[in-house]
Amino acid sequence: MNTFGHIFRITTFGESHGKSVGVIVDGCPAGYAIDVQKIQHDLNRRRPGQSAVTTPRDEKDTIEIFSGTFEGLTTGHPIMMMVMNQDQQSKDYTDIKKKFRPSHADFCFQNKYGLRDYRGGGRSSARETIARVAAGSIAKQILETETGAQIFGHTVQVGDVQAKNFDPTVIETNIVRAADSEAAKKMETLILKLKDEGESIGGIAEVRVLNTPPNLGAPVFGKIKADLASAIMSLPGVKGFEYGSGFATATMKGSEHNDEFINDHGNIKTKTNHHGGILGGITTGEDLILRAVIKPTSSISKTQNTVDMDGNQTTIETHGRHDPCLVPRFIPMAEAMVALVLLDHWLLNKTVKK
Repeated sequence: MNTFGHIFRITTFGESHGKSVGVIVDGCPAGYAIDVQKIQHDLNRRRPGQSAVTTPRDEKDTIEIFSGTFEGLTTGHPIMMMVMNQDQQSKDYTDIKKKFRPSHADFCFQNKYGLRDYRGGGRSSARETIARVAAGSIAKQILETETGAQIFGHTVQVGDVQAKNFDPTVIETNIVRAADSEAAKKMETLILKLKDEGESIGGIAEVRVLNTPPNLGAPVFGKIKADLASAIMSLPGVKGFEYGSGFATATMKGSEHNDEFINDHGNIKTKTNHHGGILGGITTGEDLILRAVIKPTSSISKTQNTVDMDGNQTTIETHGRHDPCLVPRFIPMAEAMVALVLLDHWLLNKTVKK
């Protein structure tokens, strides 16, 4: 499947070492002003070569809209956007084209399809997420216009370094995109140390949605938490998903976990937010809080054991250009997927009310 969504649907296309990567957005309502510079800003946050803790691949990732807008407004027809690939180095993969890279999709792709694009992973490459970030930026713009929702992604953990504070104003002031300045310095130091050793490191990303629209989702198979989990788990490198108190809930008593309701000057809300903004599969209007565990980058320069396509035991070293930590560039990807789900459910909710 290359299509995601119910009403606001996206279909992505392209490969890491192909000519381009792009997206077709269908189901976008007419009449919304779309700021292309905001789309480009989000792509710049995702692009390679932006800092010492990302891959040095030098791609400008300049977005171009080919259809679906007129004089800056959406027409209600499919929006097609595309980015041209300009800095592929396919030769980096020639020596390993018959070897299965540990923790990559190579083995499964070869078994399932009988062939694979060994140059960077083809459709399994994170470069496909350019399409999601571009479409997600449109979703964010519409959500903010209609609901005032603001989506903040940030790094909460790299290795054993954990952020303790949440200050959204500092997220884009450090290269690891942490909302805690002190933790950001320690995260950066750890990543660069491991980069020098030919290693990589995992971490945890969090997305918070302020002014979350209430009443999104349905109580059985239309749970918004299920669609959010599907969206986040569809991104490359994700090993786990949680929302609210998440896995920490396993050690909590009911009296500790339950969010008591209070009347705050005429507004019914909860005193705490262990539920992460979702009850019964429906958003409550409290802040939506979710997290994703990201694996260490699979491509490392250290020698590893593997087998080739003929079944021969061999060794492999990956010398391409790769991120020593995936989390900083994962942030705009996660924001995009959350925005796509929220806007899709907001549009579904409008059809229910009719």
